Amino acid sequence: MIKFDELKNKPEDLIERFIRYTKIDTQSDEHTNTSPSTMKQHDLASLLEKELTEMGASDVFYDKEHCYIYATIPSNCEGASKLGFISHMDTSDAVSGKDVKARIVENYDGQDIKLSEDGRYILSPNGFPELLNHKGEDLIVTDGNTLLGADDKAGIAEIMTMAQALLLNPEIKHGDIKISFTPDEEIGEGTTYFDLERFAADFAYTVDGGKLGELEYENFNAAEVELIINGRSVHPGDAKGKMLNATLVAYEFQSMLPVFENPMYTEGREGFYHLTMMKGTCEKAVCYYIIRDHDIEKFKVKKETVKRIVDFLNAKYGEGTVELTMEDSYYNMIEKIRPHMHLVDNAKKVMEELGITPIDQPIRGGTDGAMLSYKGLPCPNLCTGGYNYHGRYEYASVQEMRKTVDILLNICEVYSSYKV
Repeated sequence: MIKFDELKNKPEDLIERFIRYTKIDTQSDEHTNTSPSTMKQHDLASLLEKELTEMGASDVFYDKEHCYIYATIPSNCEGASKLGFISHMDTSDAVSGKDVKARIVENYDGQDIKLSEDGRYILSPNGFPELLNHKGEDLIVTDGNTLLGADDKAGIAEIMTMAQALLLNPEIKHGDIKISFTPDEEIGEGTTYFDLERFAADFAYTVDGGKLGELEYENFNAAEVELIINGRSVHPGDAKGKMLNATLVAYEFQSMLPVFENPMYTEGREGFYHLTMMKGTCEKAVCYYIIRDHDIEKFKVKKETVKRIVDFLNAKYGEGTVELTMEDSYYNMIEKIRPHMHLVDNAKKVMEELGITPIDQPIRGGTDGAMLSYKGLPCPNLCTGGYNYHGRYEYASVQEMRKTVDILLNICEVYSSYKV
């Protein structure tokens, strides 16, 4: 098996590379209606273009209009499959990604980690029991004022390190290795302008998971819901029989949804309705929901439930009281992965041979890989070694990140001789 730490010719240090990337603010924004949604994502894209060119990658292309990076590590053996690896450049808008100050806590001892100097933000096993699994490891954390950006700059750093390792160590056999870095994954637009023809892979992996060993090839079916509720505003002193409070109708809609089909009560493959935003007055209210379920039939039932409640409220209060817009966002990739289970089986085999326990679990979310799978590029998701994404308590394990590079390198070698 290929081991990162045993490579004859060493690439740039993975962790130094990762910390360099975290310093670049790439937060996306769903409200701009542009592509990319924020111009600052170009700052990382241009750096990656430069680094790929300097390391000797081929076919390096920077889509400067939409902020995508493509490159190839050329095959060094005949007849091998073309295998792709993809990560996204943007970070979540849940917490700031500006002026990230990453630092390494060496040989973590299982105690609280004080992130901020004033002690306001503490990464503690009391709140995050998973920390205790990292005793003796080196953890990369922030100062508590920002997220870290391991989602998905850890994935980018791991792919870049893999690419340089392949170029420096030609004894590692591989076919054409296709690389792409995308914008706007966090707002669901990561594949909108993805050029499948330019990427030209037979199949691929996104490197956008978390815990070491995670291997994800099943995700939610997803829909977005907008409700516009039209009320009637009348002076409350003369409102009897006249007023229709739009905000109260919004509350009524929520009360008619199944109480326990809510994110705070669900896990595993259990779906939910999630109210993401509500604002309103007596005259008008607007609500946004997301609907999620792994099972396509249960997904359809959830959408039908929303329609029935809207029909009921319109019958009760008058046609046009509630205006519904509902659109599907993405679908469960399992339907597109099943004909290509070698991607799952080979990744599991590599992990097991490296002494890593594969964690086969459904994603309670979506990935670029789900959308790409439906566009014709089968694309399961691999781990990165990052934790607590989208928040100030995000961290990454140095040892797990290095082992993730081991996984990538060995998958490349497997597909140098694997015939589909």
